[in-house]
Amino acid sequence: MSRQRREKPDFSKKNHHKKSRDNHRGKQAQRDMLVEESEEATLEDTVIGKHATTEALKENRGNKLFLQEDIKGSRIEELKQLAQEKSVSIKWVPKTKLDEMVDGANHQGIVMKTTPYEYLSLSELLEKTKEKENRFFLILDSIMDPHNLGSMLRTADAVNVDGVIIPKHRAVGVTPVVVKTSTGAVEHIPIARVTNLSQTVKELKEHNIWVFGTDMTGTDYREWNVSGDIALIIGNEGKGMGQALKKEVDEMITIPIEGHVQSLNAGVAAGLLMYEVYRKRS
Repeated sequence: MSRQRREKPDFSKKNHHKKSRDNHRGKQAQRDMLVEESEEATLEDTVIGKHATTEALKENRGNKLFLQEDIKGSRIEELKQLAQEKSVSIKWVPKTKLDEMVDGANHQGIVMKTTPYEYLSLSELLEKTKEKENRFFLILDSIMDPHNLGSMLRTADAVNVDGVIIPKHRAVGVTPVVVKTSTGAVEHIPIARVTNLSQTVKELKEHNIWVFGTDMTGTDYREWNVSGDIALIIGNEGKGMGQALKKEVDEMITIPIEGHVQSLNAGVAAGLLMYEVYRKRS
């Protein structure tokens, strides 16, 4: 299916000042302060499990590593070594303590307090990706299940999605479950958090990015034209896309279903469509 491209408006480039790095002493002092407060930190500033903890350490987000006191093995030795390289202190605690810290989540004997996850703004995401060709963004409309978000981020990283956009309100953010389910992919894919998705879609279209929604009716995804810069919206697990958002998209995409169910799980649908873009662009 062919389509005419929009005329690209002339946008003035914004200067973004990079944050200057603290010296080693300043960083250590800040880290020591965070370590003292780590046990009081919010659950959002926590990662659990080997893969998520390893990736967070590599990205220098670790504050204090808690390990189950009777846990052993090569993976633990690798984590210990990485934590030492990153100057992250280690504390051995009973399993019951770890259970309390993560509200009973499956931590695999590994819990780490981290610095808060740093979301991007939409303008920062667009600036970060401006040199790329055929950009592909994923927009998540009120996804509530952290497992769904984590699995989508894992797939998005696997197929080189350039960025994920989520709303600030009435949607799950980056939680320990999300990080663990993504197996650390959250550390590698940019996530922008925005106040208003409808306004966000309008801004994306102004930047000549074609925006596609998902619904039970629309263009068969197998006939989907994925050329150029595109963004794909995945709706809420139960309600799908909001009506106001549907009015803003360029085209609706659908996955044909012949069985008895009405729709696919949001994570499954997102995975299928992301791989369709990957397939057509390979």
